[in-house]
Amino acid sequence: MRVIQLILALFICINTSAQNQDIELLRSINIGRNNSLDPMFQVFSESATPITLCAPSLLFVSGILKKDTSLALKAIQLGSGIAIASLITTSAKYLAKRDRPYITYPEIEKMSSGGSYSFPSGHTSSAFSTATGISLLYPKWYVIIPAYSWASAVAYSRMHLGVHYPTDVLAGAVIGSGSAYASYKLNNWLLKKCSNKKNKR
Repeated sequence: MRVIQLILALFICINTSAQNQDIELLRSINIGRNNSLDPMFQVFSESATPITLCAPSLLFVSGILKKDTSLALKAIQLGSGIAIASLITTSAKYLAKRDRPYITYPEIEKMSSGGSYSFPSGHTSSAFSTATGISLLYPKWYVIIPAYSWASAVAYSRMHLGVHYPTDVLAGAVIGSGSAYASYKLNNWLLKKCSNKKNKR
């Protein structure tokens, strides 16, 4: 609950002091965009949900098939981070109730689906939770760079396609990354606790 309160406090600060900069930056990205890049950014945007769902699922199935408990636990860690991010993002959306930019500013061209409220970005939150979770599980440059490049492309696509303000995307990235890190620390703590109990027997 405290996390959601902090996010709402951030939203209030943004809404009162930085709204002009927010919409001006979005205008430059959306209205001044290269239209030939629209299909590419639509692909990035639409990739967020399937990749977010498939990543932990494939890890879990692989762990079961290989009878690898550690792999299955990694899948649970990744999935729980994504679930936490989704819960926080959805709660914040209905508390902040920020309209989509194309509703408030008709000149913004909507090029993709926009669900409920705008703040924070759900696609960005999911993408960064996935990227951060995978990077924590496999901390190699050849994993981290592609993971965050994809997440950043998803985040930018939401502005390019006119469905989110820059601050929506920023908040989504923070929520997603923070949720993945929290899940990582929590799961490690639980594993250590279980290991200590077994050793005492």
